[in-house]
Amino acid sequence: MATAFSSDGEAALRRELGPAAAAAAAAPRGDLDGFYEMGRAAAFVRGGGFRKVALQFPDELLADAAAVAARMEVATGAEMYVLGDTTYGSCCVDEVAAEHAGAEAVLHYGPACLSPCGKLPVLHIFGQQPLDIGRCAEAFRELYPDRQSRVVVLNDVVYGHAMGELEQQLCPEYPNIVFSRVVCEDPPGPALPGEVRQFGRQFLVEAPGGLQDCSMFYVGAEGLALTSFMLTWNRCPFSSFDPATGCSRHETLNVNRALMRRLYLVERARDARVVGILVGTLGVVGYLAVLQHLRELLHRAGKRSYTLAVGKPNPAKLANFLEVDVFVLVACAQNSLLDSSDFYRPVVTPYELELACNPAREWTGNYLTDFRDLLPGACAHVELPPAIPAAEAVPDISLITGELRTTQLCDPPASQLPTSTTLACRDQTWALAEISPAASFLESRSWRGLEQQLGQTPVSKAVQGRRGIAIAYEDEGREQP
Repeated sequence: MATAFSSDGEAALRRELGPAAAAAAAAPRGDLDGFYEMGRAAAFVRGGGFRKVALQFPDELLADAAAVAARMEVATGAEMYVLGDTTYGSCCVDEVAAEHAGAEAVLHYGPACLSPCGKLPVLHIFGQQPLDIGRCAEAFRELYPDRQSRVVVLNDVVYGHAMGELEQQLCPEYPNIVFSRVVCEDPPGPALPGEVRQFGRQFLVEAPGGLQDCSMFYVGAEGLALTSFMLTWNRCPFSSFDPATGCSRHETLNVNRALMRRLYLVERARDARVVGILVGTLGVVGYLAVLQHLRELLHRAGKRSYTLAVGKPNPAKLANFLEVDVFVLVACAQNSLLDSSDFYRPVVTPYELELACNPAREWTGNYLTDFRDLLPGACAHVELPPAIPAAEAVPDISLITGELRTTQLCDPPASQLPTSTTLACRDQTWALAEISPAASFLESRSWRGLEQQLGQTPVSKAVQGRRGIAIAYEDEGREQP
């Protein structure tokens, strides 16, 4: 899971893109008009009267970007801008890059997390990946020989175009089967009894015991989407069919073991004194509200917090913040489950931080990956309890360090409040300068990054530098004279 959202870029630098590789990558997409749904995309642009449109492609589809942009400009008369390297995960709409180009709308191609956006109109074009309907139906019958089985069929968005035909084949044989529907926008109005609306999917469960009485059949490859489904609906047995390989299986991911790992991270978050809030999205609706919610939560819990925008996180980036005990990643539902085993400090989700810092929230077995569920008015929001005096706080023992800690929300004692304000005299003209706590702490470190040292460095003539890229300079491996 770590390589999809966090990467050091070494794989991209070492990857060779020759003519053969490019031809092989473009082979399944020979029909660009059909695969990229040119007619629907052109109707969206013309219908909205957009003059500048951003086309966002994932890495695996960039080979077709120029051809698609050229055809769209001819069909619509609008200017097309291609967005290649996304600011965060490619499944999210990169509204920041689109606004840099002055785009009025975004056409998002490829797999998507379907997180709602709040700034620009968006049209999702998933790409119609091929699916062998007959083989998929046969695999379903092998996995569920009982025709009375209660099964909910989920699918990767790139196979959504074929779900109608699969439903026609299986519904006559399985009366209790339910097919989920992909929705790109939140449906209006409240959910019906038994209706599930999560992860851009919508379906109605009529089983007496609800969703936990159903099995889940997923059409798609193993990845972040399937992992998120399995952790969220952890009481349902899962099976899957991979259209790329034609293989089906009962999923063997030990959900209990995965949840135990996540609960261990909750304990690490309880022990943390300094928390770094990683901004993993700038486009999902509600990200600013959840940032403010987390800051308030950490303040009430007596922890210091720093908000960090580092793009796609990787171990090298986060290792620069040695003072941070734990990071919390604010990202879409798929990218928030970051495997931090390779990181110097653990990375938790907003829900896990709430479990650690909000005494009113208890573990119920339901795991949440969408941070919008934690906000006021959402289905899983839990109000913070009132603060109690520090003298009455009940101490708790850490399961990791064995030390005493306070788990109740307390107001900081008056003796711990800074005696000075955040404003100070900057010079003799009585100009005021704001003192940042983070900057003050940085001043106390022995190494504070690159220093200009103006007037202290001798001027030298330009010399020939090293050639190549950082991982493989041309003179590496040679003996220096």
